[in-house]
Amino acid sequence: MHAYYADQFVLPLPPGHRFPMAKYRRLRDQVALHLPGVALQVALPASDSELALAHDPRYIDAIAEGTLAPAAQREIGFPWSPAMAERARRSVGATVAAARAALRDGVAGNLAGGTHHAQTGKGSGFCVFNDVAVATRVMQVERARAAGRPQRSRRLPVAVIDLDVHQGNGTAQIFCGDHSVFTLSLHGARNFPFRKEPSDLDVELPDGCTDAEYLQALEQALQTLEEQFQPELVFYLAGADPHEGDRLGRLALTHDGLEARDRRVFDWAWQRRIPIAFAMAGGYGRHLDDTVQAQLNTWRVAWQYYQRWQNLRP
Repeated sequence: MHAYYADQFVLPLPPGHRFPMAKYRRLRDQVALHLPGVALQVALPASDSELALAHDPRYIDAIAEGTLAPAAQREIGFPWSPAMAERARRSVGATVAAARAALRDGVAGNLAGGTHHAQTGKGSGFCVFNDVAVATRVMQVERARAAGRPQRSRRLPVAVIDLDVHQGNGTAQIFCGDHSVFTLSLHGARNFPFRKEPSDLDVELPDGCTDAEYLQALEQALQTLEEQFQPELVFYLAGADPHEGDRLGRLALTHDGLEARDRRVFDWAWQRRIPIAFAMAGGYGRHLDDTVQAQLNTWRVAWQYYQRWQNLRP
């Protein structure tokens, strides 16, 4: 199973910054230690032309050159630096590569990504570019080219199953009115972003939501997705921030609940033989070990379903 990373680009954050940048390298170390069958690969940067499939070229240039207005840079939450710009491109490149690998192998992932607050012309909430949106468009373009048909004829149908604790407002904005993409977001009702963009299906959860409540809501959401849409590729945002120990989450899922969530999503895709590319999205544990453990559990589940896909091969 292929896993893509860009944690060698560490952002120079000011002292006391609340973003847990160290989680990415720690997760890679844990995957290497506990899942030796996972092929860890450095992500290549997304190109300008790939980014422009989902983002305004003026915004792309501003990120590359460090000329974003101060207020817009503050909304992202990171100070600009060459490392920030490069890491943002490679985080997108990791999800693009994972999507290609998933279409070939059934399952693949990005050890970061899930930057779902980035909209067409701006970033927000620690999200610079929207990796899943760009990867969706790249896969649709590549499928159209392979079939020798115009890009706007029948597009590859893609479902985004966003289980980060925060609503995927950027993804919803980018794909608003696009019937080739179904956006599903299961998130805390009273959490960031406070101005939400409508997804195809939004499921709002109360503060303190427990495992049983969450899993029931997820089951109903997957049923609605199946009734309304037939994807040929799934992007799964496996946020660790619904965990009860998360500083920004406000929900109360246990590690067992998060693993059951992951298993349900991977099984839903497997039962329908839909390839799934996944990204880690948010995770801000009071104890960083909790975030890394939740993410490692996601990779363990993914590895099990990857093996099922391989058993289909002659």
